[in-house]
Amino acid sequence: MLENNLLKLLNDQVTKEFYSAYFYLDIHNYFISKGLDGFGNWFYIQTQEEKDHAMLFLKYVEINSEDITLGNIPAPSLNFSDISTPLETTLKHERGITASINKIYEAAFSVKDFRTMQFLDWFVKEQGEEEKNTEDLVRKYELFGSDSKGLYLLDSELKTRVYTPATLVL
Repeated sequence: MLENNLLKLLNDQVTKEFYSAYFYLDIHNYFISKGLDGFGNWFYIQTQEEKDHAMLFLKYVEINSEDITLGNIPAPSLNFSDISTPLETTLKHERGITASINKIYEAAFSVKDFRTMQFLDWFVKEQGEEEKNTEDLVRKYELFGSDSKGLYLLDSELKTRVYTPATLVL
C-alpha cells in the first residue's frame, strides 16, 4: 500500500503528464499552422512521450493495488505572438514537471518508500534529459532563428527526430 499523500501525488502526476501531452499537442498545432513542420514534429513526439509518462505513473499506482483517480485536464490556454514564446513556455513547463516529480520523490523519501523512490529514479533522469533537450532547442533558436536560412535548417533538423517509446520495467 502507498501512503495516502504519496498516492495523491502519484495520481496528480498522471493528470499532469496527460496535461503535458495536451499542452505539447497545442504547441504542435501552432507550429504546423506556421509551416514549421520540423518544430511541429518535435512537439508531436513530446506529446507521445508525455502520454507514455502518464501511463507509467498510472500502471505504477495499479501494480500497488491502489485506485486511480483521474483529474480534469484543462485545455491549454496558450497564445503565441512569435516562435520563441512556445519554446520558452516549454522550458518553464518542463521545470515545473521536474519540481512536481521532485516533490513526489521527497514524499516517498519521508515515508521510506524505497520502491517508489526507485520507480521515480527513471523520471528524475528523464526530466534532466527533457530540460536539457528543451534548453538546447531554445539556444539553437536564439542562435539561428532570426535568419531565415538558419530557421529553415533548424526546422529541417527537427524533422529528423523520431519517437522512441519509454522503456521502464515496473
